[in-house]
Amino acid sequence: MTTLSTTVHNPLVRALHGTGLLAEDLDYHAVRASMVIMFFFFGYQKWFPYEFERLVPFISNGPLIWWLYPVFGHAGASYFLGVSEWTFGSLLLAGFWDKRIGILGALGSTGTFIATVTIIPFMPEGWDVAAGGFPAMTGNLPFLMKDVVLLAVSFYLLRQDAIRLVRR
Repeated sequence: MTTLSTTVHNPLVRALHGTGLLAEDLDYHAVRASMVIMFFFFGYQKWFPYEFERLVPFISNGPLIWWLYPVFGHAGASYFLGVSEWTFGSLLLAGFWDKRIGILGALGSTGTFIATVTIIPFMPEGWDVAAGGFPAMTGNLPFLMKDVVLLAVSFYLLRQDAIRLVRR
């Protein structure tokens, strides 16, 4: 098995090591920071009328979030999502220091992206029939596909925080 210490003689590995790119947990911290940034920016959008209307096809076709409109109305549903995103982003941010809080943020994040990924099969006109249907995406569906990756990232953070908490 090759380890970092045995590959330091490789000039590329040596150069990467010198940049700090191979620092332990760099990827974990970068993923956490990117999720915090993403939740804060996406949460910010939810406070504006243009976003209320932009969310209609997503919420209306979401098997896990359809209830937001009957309960809160269009603006209220958007505000609810914005507060949720800021809450999960804040919990993920606090997870840099406290893994128990990080686990709560990762659980919320995982739930968020389970809810959005489940919209994919129900999005009207999501597959371009003229181009042969699946996998030719159209309309709002390509926007939702990023949530498949964000779900995986959320699960990664949940797992990493749980492992780090158990090891303490």
